[in-house]
Amino acid sequence: MVRPLSLASLAPVGLGAAVLAAAPVLAQDSARDALRADLEFAKSKVYPALVNVGVVAKMYSGGRIQRGLGAGSGVIVGPDGLVVTNYHVAGDAERIQCTLPTGEVLEASVVALDPAADLAVLRLRLDKRVKDEPLPFATVGDSEKLRVGDIVLSMGNPLALSSSMTQGIVSHTKRVFTDFTGTQVEQLDIGGEATGMFTRWIQHDALILPGNSGGPLVNLRGEVVGINTRGGSGVGFATPSLLVSRAIHQAVAHGEIRRGWLGVAFLPVSKLGRDGGALVSSVLPGSPAAQAGLRAGDVVLAIGPTATDVRFFEQVPVLYQQIADLPIGKAVEIRYERDGQVATAAPTVAKMERFTGEEDEFRRLGITIQGITGPMALSRRYPDQNGVVLTGVRPGFPVEEARPQLQSGDVLTRVGESAITDLASFRKAIAAVKDRKSFSVEVRRDRERILTVVEVKEDKPKTSQGELSKPWLGVETQVCTPKVAEALGVPGTKGFRVTLVHEGTEAAKAGLRAGDILTALEGDALDAYRPQDSADLKRRLEDYSIGKPVEFSVLRDGRKTALRVVLEKPPMPAGEAKMARDKELEYSVRDLVFEDRTKRHWGADRTGVVVSEVTRGSFANVAGLHTDDVLTSVNGTPVTDVASFEKVTATVQQEKPRVVKLFVHRGFETHFVLVEPDWAALSRTK
Repeated sequence: MVRPLSLASLAPVGLGAAVLAAAPVLAQDSARDALRADLEFAKSKVYPALVNVGVVAKMYSGGRIQRGLGAGSGVIVGPDGLVVTNYHVAGDAERIQCTLPTGEVLEASVVALDPAADLAVLRLRLDKRVKDEPLPFATVGDSEKLRVGDIVLSMGNPLALSSSMTQGIVSHTKRVFTDFTGTQVEQLDIGGEATGMFTRWIQHDALILPGNSGGPLVNLRGEVVGINTRGGSGVGFATPSLLVSRAIHQAVAHGEIRRGWLGVAFLPVSKLGRDGGALVSSVLPGSPAAQAGLRAGDVVLAIGPTATDVRFFEQVPVLYQQIADLPIGKAVEIRYERDGQVATAAPTVAKMERFTGEEDEFRRLGITIQGITGPMALSRRYPDQNGVVLTGVRPGFPVEEARPQLQSGDVLTRVGESAITDLASFRKAIAAVKDRKSFSVEVRRDRERILTVVEVKEDKPKTSQGELSKPWLGVETQVCTPKVAEALGVPGTKGFRVTLVHEGTEAAKAGLRAGDILTALEGDALDAYRPQDSADLKRRLEDYSIGKPVEFSVLRDGRKTALRVVLEKPPMPAGEAKMARDKELEYSVRDLVFEDRTKRHWGADRTGVVVSEVTRGSFANVAGLHTDDVLTSVNGTPVTDVASFEKVTATVQQEKPRVVKLFVHRGFETHFVLVEPDWAALSRTK
């Protein structure tokens, strides 16, 4: 049995060796030269317009926004800086930078997103361009003219590297994927959105790799005939330029992608023995088609003046596109057949909605919230679109401690006295209770309606609850075992051999040196001679007071001497050091402690703060700040300790610079970490 090819899991493809017909050498050379000329021509038309699309993408997880770096490809399609790429490259982008093959880097913004076709239309920020020369751009061609066997070129930025070009042929011009059973068109999930219902893919074998997504598929006339979207195992798939042109036109005309929608799904009629029409496989409740009386099992014969012809799956996307092109808000006559009788219906065309609603973070509460769309309400069997969905709860924040507990998937319908209808009303409701120490929240969970209370507690500084300090001697030692004593030429000597004297300590001031053997404390012999006696000196010191001078009997270079050393308060452990947090960039620091200076071989004059935690997915994390970095300045202002860090951080948050420049010591090197926060987004999500 041959299973239908699935877009979600492409089977390995083996390509046989091409068999060339025998031909005179001169003819072969001439053909190669002609092909080379065609390739150079096509390259000259499109290659300069390639862009490497680098993004800071955001996702919602664990009750917060998490950010990460991503990369893909794109192509400039207009002199005004219009760029086409994939939705799965730029759909979740918070910041976009496009790099041309010349190395020129330009920021870009989103004009319109089209997840249904996996396309995104961007616009380069030409107002910030330094160069005066015209911007290169490519021409969008006609994918309907492609034929199997046509030579095509894939251009893009594989693996986020610089631009490249590969060659192949078109192996299928109208590829449609069905599910395992072969009974419906397969759609792919790209970040919660479905894609593929309008697409008849261009299948080709020009090599594409991760990072090529969004790059152009080019014919030998130097025209963009598709946008590479996915592939692997020697086969690639591109969204045809027919859909690309529509997306560009709508993006320019409306600033969004507008499609008509009737709420009906179709299947081919070939198995019914029919030569025309389209079988209605489902009608969504409440949709225009349902309101007009259409039912599953009807055979649609015509939509408006155009007869339907869906005998095969390759024709299903064409019918969906026909409906998408209908004028929104106007009635369309549909002629259909039911039980052998022909009838008409006149549904009013609605605007097609995205499946997923807008999502946002509310940092003070530690939650992420998503609006509800019509398709979401239908698929999840909600009674209506009112409310918002709780998509994540952050540990340690107020909502996590609400009782009864709130859960991801709960639909929030009321906050305090305010009814929640959508995300905008939720924002207003949260603003209304921002000064309260507690407020009620009503949620719908399946068929239950639950009321809970959220308490907002003030952050309190953590205080150390450590043990009382005990005396400390600023040295490191080893037990003077019999073998060690013999090796030192002092057989029979017991005690502790000094291996290190810490700089700046009372022990160093008293004159203790590495190599000294401590044989007695205040006249009492130190009889350590076994490895398990290593803690005896520490225990003996506990009998004395901090600040008290004690006398050690010392054996140095075979001679006995006595030294008086003032016992000190032990160094502060890292866990008890003063700490601070940059709540906007989401990283924490602490003061330098004795252990840090010892580990890094730093003297007491070295200043800075140690980065103790960097929140995953934060702006600081995306910029490359590491735990254990030692931060010494922020935007050129020295950071000597936690107090100075808090002061400079407050200044940065007030001034909101485009780049926050952190200068750190990392290992034996220094490093600049350039953080680029989205201050508007941070302000909105407080």
